Amino acid sequence: MTERQLTDQVVASFDSAKDDRFRELMQALVRHAHAFVRETRLTEDEWNEAIGFLTAAGHITTDTRQEFVLLSDVLGISMLTVAVNEPGDGEATASTVLGPFFVQDSPPIEQGGDIAGGASGEPSWVDGRVTGPDGTPVAGARVEVWEADDDGMYDVQYDNGAGAGDLAGRAHLFTDAEGRYRFWGLTPTPYPIPDDGPVGRLLDHAGRSPMRAPHLHFKVTAPGFRTLITHIFVAGDAWLERDSVFGVKESLIRPFERHAAGTPTPDGRRIDGTWTSASFDIALRKE
Repeated sequence: MTERQLTDQVVASFDSAKDDRFRELMQALVRHAHAFVRETRLTEDEWNEAIGFLTAAGHITTDTRQEFVLLSDVLGISMLTVAVNEPGDGEATASTVLGPFFVQDSPPIEQGGDIAGGASGEPSWVDGRVTGPDGTPVAGARVEVWEADDDGMYDVQYDNGAGAGDLAGRAHLFTDAEGRYRFWGLTPTPYPIPDDGPVGRLLDHAGRSPMRAPHLHFKVTAPGFRTLITHIFVAGDAWLERDSVFGVKESLIRPFERHAAGTPTPDGRRIDGTWTSASFDIALRKE
């Protein structure tokens, strides 16, 4: 049997699949995977290394750490999937990757509340407005936000000590009647993606940095609109052009204005030290 005959036989084995889309995906996967093996003349030792790598990724994955998401991120597959599914017509806010540290059922906060929950970092006031593509306010939209602390750690990465068992640096709130939202968070700082597992070893072997440009995650949902998963990035940061998961989009970069200690805050909160502020208006796409 020739190499191509084998590929044809495996592709044909999915001809009787009950679901058309499943058949299309599996047959395309087989064709491209077989083409990779033929193009690279993959050795059996290399095949075994790949199986070991994927096995290790499975072993390190938990409810709060998704190594396969990290792998998809650093290979650019996550961002390519976003690009394929985003019309790119400029009517709605651009999407980017979800990342491996989203958690369901984050704590609720009121307008102007604080998502820090004990996480360390410089306070940051973030506000904006959620609208449809035509600028009509979207009241009652759920705005989910989460971020790392100033040590570059998400709450779920802590095994003990501060943050253990507690959610911090994340919360959700709902837009008001005018589609507006506002909250206190932390000024985003650069941090490495988890690099103590197989994906980290891959990056090290490739001579690539695990660093992410500083960002704040958003997930926005509202009836009648497509779910938006996006970030805002800190303008002027040195890592914007070297983000390890290729997630930066120009339209998502925002200035985080730093205010001197003692500067009045938008809600009258007293802060000892500096703080920053940023605005981010969000346009959702109709379902």
